[in-house]
Amino acid sequence: MVGSASERGRLAGRLLIATHNAGKLREFDELLRPFDVTLLGAAALGLEEPEETGSTFHDNAFLKARAAAKASGLVALSDDSGLCVDALDGAPGIYSARWAGPTKDFRTAMARVESELKAHGAPPPWRAAFISVLALAWPDGASESFEGRVDGILVFPPRGGAGFGYDPIFLPDGYDRTFGEMSSEEKHGIPADGSLALSHRARAFQAFAEARL
Repeated sequence: MVGSASERGRLAGRLLIATHNAGKLREFDELLRPFDVTLLGAAALGLEEPEETGSTFHDNAFLKARAAAKASGLVALSDDSGLCVDALDGAPGIYSARWAGPTKDFRTAMARVESELKAHGAPPPWRAAFISVLALAWPDGASESFEGRVDGILVFPPRGGAGFGYDPIFLPDGYDRTFGEMSSEEKHGIPADGSLALSHRARAFQAFAEARL
């Protein structure tokens, strides 16, 4: 935590989502609908995407949130997330989006994961985790973070056309369908009984909502 974030109260009004990723922005819109905030996207405000030079999800999440808050004068929320594969020593990790190339072709990225697993000679089941770190930043420099994680295995060929990114190859523990075969509500719905949501981003969001919404 940096600055005086611990002394801040609940958020209301405009909240800038520091992403140019349409899939992430859509998920945040779904998660934030029940709350008294107005969502704004970085792309709609014409903000540039900062170069992700951090070595961890936390580093990059803070980098994006702080840059957006400083440039806009608004409280900004960012996400840095990715797929971490045990047999690949945590790769693609913070490079998950970059494995998809400049056109964000995740079919290529998923094929690369499969190719790398075969090259390493790693036998299935291939354990993996989706990790999401949310960073919240104020224009004065105060900031804080929230983390969510979901574990599972990878399956090939990819299954399902829902979600985005690596969803079609990720089978969460305890389920027989991949994220790519699940509805948005099933993945991101926040249980009324206070139990953990399913997706990594929803779990990070639960921690954020408890603290700030």
